[in-house]
Amino acid sequence: MIVIALNLLVLVALVFAYPHLMVSPGPLVKGHAELATDCFACHAAWRGASSGRCAECHAIADVGLKTTKGVPIATGTIKGSFHQQLIEQDCMACHSDHQGPKLTKRSRKPFSHELLKVPVRDTCASCHAAPKDTVHRGLKVECSKCHESQAWKPAHFDHALLAQAELDRCESCHNAPTDRLHRQIQGSCKTCHKTEAWKPATFDHNKYFVLDRDHEATCDTCHKNNDYSRYTCYGCHEHSQAKVRAEHVEEGIQNFENCVECHRDPRVEPEKKGGGRERGGRERD
Repeated sequence: MIVIALNLLVLVALVFAYPHLMVSPGPLVKGHAELATDCFACHAAWRGASSGRCAECHAIADVGLKTTKGVPIATGTIKGSFHQQLIEQDCMACHSDHQGPKLTKRSRKPFSHELLKVPVRDTCASCHAAPKDTVHRGLKVECSKCHESQAWKPAHFDHALLAQAELDRCESCHNAPTDRLHRQIQGSCKTCHKTEAWKPATFDHNKYFVLDRDHEATCDTCHKNNDYSRYTCYGCHEHSQAKVRAEHVEEGIQNFENCVECHRDPRVEPEKKGGGRERGGRERD
């Protein structure tokens, strides 16, 4: 027991005499390098580091504006007086050390906007640079209308915030679809789509092909593999390629896939003389 007690006594003495060699969890950041052998500059015995010790070197009024040597700091896009707007000066709530000589994301804890005073919390531009893209330049509302403080994305955008002129021009913010279906459609996106979500869309099929009589079919009869930008009539109208080609070349038709270009419902587009319907309105197979 005496030997064990002596060993513990020596260990405790070494911790107080050379704490940086005995218990240091890792290198300090470059700005704290001169404190590497002075653990008690930041730590209190048996209690760890405290924010109060930070203020002995970092004057609250100068944090983010000047170094501890009084040299002005280049703040870049973030306002230098940010730290002075906190509800309480609890450095340890955001900062840590012993993560290596370079400042990284590991050196900073996630920031809680609840630490900010209310007026600053509601004015994002007091700390953040305002976006310069076309969408944001046209908005006159607070960032919190679309964004959350936990992360910039994803955003929950309310199209009602836009001016009517912008609301009617979807392509001013969104890229236009390039598939064959959308290239054939003229008009406003809101004819089929809603601002809450791009899908599901409400498509007026009767404007392009009336689904009546023989054509009261399910979607996958004509649109295979849920690809609604393409269609086929060959699921029901079984033509041989040679026969289709021979009959259509006589009429000067080269595109054998776009059937509805010519074969439409007669109530919508009256059949031309010599057209492709038998008496009674049925398609010729």
